[in-house]
Amino acid sequence: MEAGLKPKGRERLTLWLMLTPTLIGLTFGVLGSILATLVLSFTKWDLLTPPQWTGLSNYVALFTDQKFSRALLNTFKFSALYVPSVIVVSLLVAILLNRKIRGLGAFRTIYFLPAVTSAVAAALVWNMIFAKDTGILNAIIGVFGGSRLCWICSDHILTSVLIVNVWGAIGEGMIIFLAGLTAIPREYYEAAAIDGANEVRKFFRITLPLITPSIFFMTIIATINAFQAYDYIYMLTRRGQGDSSFPVIVYSIYRNAWNFFNYGGASAQAIELAILVIALMGLYFWLERRYVFYE
Repeated sequence: MEAGLKPKGRERLTLWLMLTPTLIGLTFGVLGSILATLVLSFTKWDLLTPPQWTGLSNYVALFTDQKFSRALLNTFKFSALYVPSVIVVSLLVAILLNRKIRGLGAFRTIYFLPAVTSAVAAALVWNMIFAKDTGILNAIIGVFGGSRLCWICSDHILTSVLIVNVWGAIGEGMIIFLAGLTAIPREYYEAAAIDGANEVRKFFRITLPLITPSIFFMTIIATINAFQAYDYIYMLTRRGQGDSSFPVIVYSIYRNAWNFFNYGGASAQAIELAILVIALMGLYFWLERRYVFYE
C-alpha cells in the first residue's frame, strides 16, 4: 500500500472518531449480544429472578420439544422453496428490466417498492387479497370457473407465505442481479451474435456463467432471510392468544422469550439457528470454488 494512503496525525484521530460509533455498536450490539445469548442458553432465566446455571439441559430439551421440531421442519420447507424462487423470479425481472424499454425507471421503482414497504401493512393487504369470501384472488379464480380456496388454511398456507415473502424480496434481488447484468461487457454478446448464437444460447453460455457471483451472493442473502423469516409469516398465520398456524424457528424463539419468559430455552434455540445458518454458509462457500466464476 502506498504511504500516501495511510492516515497520519490528525487524519488518524479523525478516522478513529468517525469509526467509534460503528465499533461501539459492533462490540456491544452484535458481539455482546451473541456472547450474552450463548451464556443465557446454559441457564434457566425468567427475567425476574437471577439466572440459574443448568448446563446443556436447554439443548437436550430441544430434541424432545415437538413444537420446536415442527417449527424447524416448517423453516426447512419454507427455505427450500423460498431461496430458489427468489433467485429465479428476481433474475427474470432483472433480465426484463435490463432491456431498453420506455418507462424503465418507473418499472424499476415499482418492482423495488415492496422492499421499502412496511411488512405489517403489506401483510394486512395480502390478508385481504387471500380472504376466502371477499378476497381478490378468489374473485379472479371464480371468473375462470374455479372454486374458492382457503389460502390461509393449512392446505395452502405454505404457498401463501411463500408468495408474500418472494414478492417482498424481488426488489432486493432485482437490484443485485441488475448490477451483475450491467457489468457484463457488450462485446461478448456482439461476438456471439456474429457467430449466429440465439438469445437462449447467449443466456446459458454468456449471461448465466458471468452472473454466478451475483447468484452466489443472492443465495447467501436469501438463505439468511429465509431462516430469519417472521414478520410476513406471523401476520398471515396468527391465531388467537398469539399462536400461529405455521410456526417457524424465529416465531418459536419469540414465543419462548416473551410469552413464556423462558429466556434460556429461547437462547438455546437462537444458538441452534445460528449454527444451522453457519453450517449452510460453510457449504455454500465450499461449492463456490467449483461453481462460481470470476473474470
